[in-house]
Amino acid sequence: MHVFVTGASGWIGTALTKELVAAGHRVVGLARSEPSAQKITAAGGTAVRGDMHDHGLLVTEAEKADAVAHLAFTLDFAEFEETVENEVEVIDKIGAVYEGTGKAFIAASGTPILAGHVATEDDHLDPTGPAGARARTAAAVLALSRRGIRSGLVRMPRSVHGQNDRNGLIAMLVGLDRQLGTAAYVGDGENRWPAVHIGDAARLFLLALEKAPAGSVLHAVGEEGVPMRAVAEVIAAKTGLPAAAVDPAQLGVFGALLAGDQPASSRATRALVGWAPVGPTLLDDLEAGHYTS
Repeated sequence: MHVFVTGASGWIGTALTKELVAAGHRVVGLARSEPSAQKITAAGGTAVRGDMHDHGLLVTEAEKADAVAHLAFTLDFAEFEETVENEVEVIDKIGAVYEGTGKAFIAASGTPILAGHVATEDDHLDPTGPAGARARTAAAVLALSRRGIRSGLVRMPRSVHGQNDRNGLIAMLVGLDRQLGTAAYVGDGENRWPAVHIGDAARLFLLALEKAPAGSVLHAVGEEGVPMRAVAEVIAAKTGLPAAAVDPAQLGVFGALLAGDQPASSRATRALVGWAPVGPTLLDDLEAGHYTS
């Protein structure tokens, strides 16, 4: 299978490229810069230079491929609406050339936040919440399944963890803790984040590209919910910082995300595509020093 991957040089994209190549697939990855192109090549793919605004290039590369894995997104709050609008436009244009072909278009998304309830694959994203900010993108992807396209979503949990993670939410949390001088949690710290190891997330994306039915919503959740106090205590042990509850207002935009109880299930995903996560847990990776050394 020839797969066109946007975001191929990113954290999940690099892992997915390696998985695809190991499984015998050909990968062409979108690269915004020469360093990004070098990362794609090192992972075994072929790089094509461009970005999400190069609609002609994106459509051409998608048309040449058997499937698209869409992972690219630039989180710029100053231009957030414009970024989402552009993304939805690209999805529609690729949909026009994929219509009726049965080709796959699988995109990354986020697990829903349901205020303490365990989110399942049947739950919808709240467009007003942190994880649902790209709900329009998710809806556009699923709409492709009504046009003869094998489209679907792979929803990622708050933590997609592993060695060399430098930009994920756990890495951001550790950086914020160092600034505060406290390994922070909110309230009693029993609020939970779902988590998955990067290797398991990449394998699920591979399975989705290979065999997920049209309209599938999959959860890349290895752990249903990890208590944030447990996370803070391991960070404290590895850094020497004290673990303590903090006012979420001290954490800025991160406060609401850290305070939320947002567990998620992947039971339906495991049954549908035969996915079985085997990687280290989030606490394992923290104990190994991947985020604090």
